[in-house]
Parts: sequence; C-alpha cells; structure tokens
Amino acid sequence: MKQLTNLIIEFEEKIKMLMDELQFLKMRAYVLEDENEKLRLEIMDVYQYYLKEAGDPKSLREQAPGQGLENLGRLYNEGFHICNLHFGQMRSDGDCLFCMGFLDKNSRTGK
Repeated sequence: MKQLTNLIIEFEEKIKMLMDELQFLKMRAYVLEDENEKLRLEIMDVYQYYLKEAGDPKSLREQAPGQGLENLGRLYNEGFHICNLHFGQMRSDGDCLFCMGFLDKNSRTGK
C-alpha cells in the first residue's frame, strides 16, 4: 500500500511541475504576443512613412547616394538582419556573417 501512496505522491509532484512549466510558457506567450504587436505597429509606422516619402519625388532626388547603405548599417547595428537569408528578422545570436559580408562588400566597392 505504501508503494501506491508513494507513486501517487510522485505523480502529484510531476503534475505540479508540469503546471508550473505551463504557467511559465503561458506568461512567455503573452510577452511574445505583446512584442509582436508592438513590432507590427512599428512596421506599419515605418511603412506609412515610406509611402509618404516615396510619394514625394523631390525627397527622393534629395537623398544622398550612400544613404541606403547607411540605413542598412543602422538597421544592422539596431539588431536586425540585412542579409537576403533573414532580412528584417531580429538577430539573436550576435553577428551574422552574411550581413557582415554584405556590409563589407558594399563598403569596399563604394556602393
């Protein structure tokens, strides 16, 4: 009988651990959903700004020739990928060799 009681106690502890893990995952999901919503709004703001600027041909003529590369460098420094593999995604593991190669190639050619 004691074995059965011990098994039930172990099972109850495992259920408690699973519930704690589920609670953690639920809270993480809330945080990720909030972050996702903020990023969506930020993207929409940037897109609206781009549409406004693109609609004004005078502003396009006034842009400096290397401004696009500077913007890509700024995005990379802010933690975003600029390579064709993961463009626009957040960098989570430090530097990206593809992004760095792209920046290095374009800085040497002056494009």
